[in-house]
Amino acid sequence: MAAAAPSVFLLMVNGQVESAQFPEYDDLYCKYCFVYGQDWAPTAGLEEGISQITSKSQDARRALVWNFPIDVTFKSTNPYGCEIPHGLTPALSFEGPQIVLSVYGPDVFGNDVVRGYGAVHVPLSPGRHKKTIPMFVPESTSKLQKFTSWFMGRRPEYTDPKVVAQGEGREVTRVRSQGFVTLLFNVVTKDMRKLGYDTGPPDTQGVSGPSPPQGLPR
Repeated sequence: MAAAAPSVFLLMVNGQVESAQFPEYDDLYCKYCFVYGQDWAPTAGLEEGISQITSKSQDARRALVWNFPIDVTFKSTNPYGCEIPHGLTPALSFEGPQIVLSVYGPDVFGNDVVRGYGAVHVPLSPGRHKKTIPMFVPESTSKLQKFTSWFMGRRPEYTDPKVVAQGEGREVTRVRSQGFVTLLFNVVTKDMRKLGYDTGPPDTQGVSGPSPPQGLPR
């Protein structure tokens, strides 16, 4: 009797949060976490992490270099919601794994404050993928709130950074573009073709991210 076809496939992801460009700031660190829908489940690796503090490089780029590792494996029966490669039906939902980034650093008073949020879907194509993610920060809605936030050393930030990966309610937040973070993904899939999905050639690089909230300059 022939063996039954697999009912799940695996998405194995490793790589790193490589670097960032925040021209106005220095001595920053980065947190990451994965957000995913009910059709997905982690089977190995880490779902979240926090990098070391790094200072700007001394070369012309003035980049903040972390090279902070990412290593996680997911299983699923449904690829919809990922960054869909050539040959797959476009996403019907947004439940595939996303990585959410939060960058923090000191203000003039020495308090750690958020310097940027961003998120991107994990690529589904096997291979090497480099993504540059535009970051943003929430803005106070009035000049008085802005001054009070600065004076008290408490600028607006999300209680749960995972809201960055969700559309509901986020579009009403006033935000401002601020910086970029570069990620490197190395992706391996298992049993996708046996389930009838053609992952096609890898998309190797690009600027990517979710649709920005309302008010984010394009």
